Amino acid sequence: MSDSNTRTRERQTEEEQSDEREGLDCPECGGNLISDTEHGETVCADCGLVVEEDSIDRGPEWRAFDSREKDKKSRVGAPTTNMMHDKGLSTNIDWRDKDAYGNSLGSRQRAKMQRLRKWNERFRTRDSKERNLKQALGEIDRMASALGLPENVRQMASVIYRRALDENLLPGRSIEGVATSAVYAAARQAGVPRSLDEIADVSRVEKSEIARTYRYVVRELGLEVKPADPESYVPRFASALGLSDEAENRARRLLRNAKEQGVHSGKSPVGLAAAAVYAAALLTNEKTTQAAVSEVADISEVTIRNRYHELLEAEQDIPV
Repeated sequence: MSDSNTRTRERQTEEEQSDEREGLDCPECGGNLISDTEHGETVCADCGLVVEEDSIDRGPEWRAFDSREKDKKSRVGAPTTNMMHDKGLSTNIDWRDKDAYGNSLGSRQRAKMQRLRKWNERFRTRDSKERNLKQALGEIDRMASALGLPENVRQMASVIYRRALDENLLPGRSIEGVATSAVYAAARQAGVPRSLDEIADVSRVEKSEIARTYRYVVRELGLEVKPADPESYVPRFASALGLSDEAENRARRLLRNAKEQGVHSGKSPVGLAAAAVYAAALLTNEKTTQAAVSEVADISEVTIRNRYHELLEAEQDIPV
């Protein structure tokens, strides 16, 4: 019984496949059918028979000749983003009291728009969780802008904070502290780390609280954050000091050699990167000072001097 059912199903499948093949072939000559989107027709490539006409054009009814014109004429909104508490799905009422033609609104219309803005803002944040998220994402955006972090880091930090909020990690901790920890973790995960001192400079919480909250968030969420690589700091330091590509590459070689010799173990990656940049500038005869490197890296000159000697000692072919 089961064999006959199987054979019946196989015959039905073969018939359906043959019907599909027939549907794709020309009914007159059996040739291939092609779609002519410009005229909205389906025609045979061999005999020219028009099989279908007046097909629906699902594209826009307007034409654009460059990207700016395309963006201007497009009627779709921005894509959803984790950087906004409502993922960008809500509507914003413009703060300018003007109509679609750019004309100023009358006094009654302005008062009406003000009331609508107030109620729209209330509806966007209907509970404490949304208000919390809105404040935190605003802090993440502010700190990321101050640190010059790219958008992918902001997105990652927003996702980390959302996870912390969903996992109920905020009770007993400040919104700013968890938001700062999310930025610090996201920057390290994305390979564009910032030192704890740099993070503390743009945050509204103390350095000790940031470090404590960061360790807690990483542990509870199981984030995979690798130790910061000193080489990842080199491009930013070299750019801020106006050094050449040759000096930057020389600093990278110094750090790679230090890793091979095991000099980097237990040392601050920021201090090693700053010392490597300073040493590379001297080796390539480019002008810079310990004070300038100290200001850019936000680390003491004593640390730079100590790491500088260690790097040169590890460099076998350079006389100390």
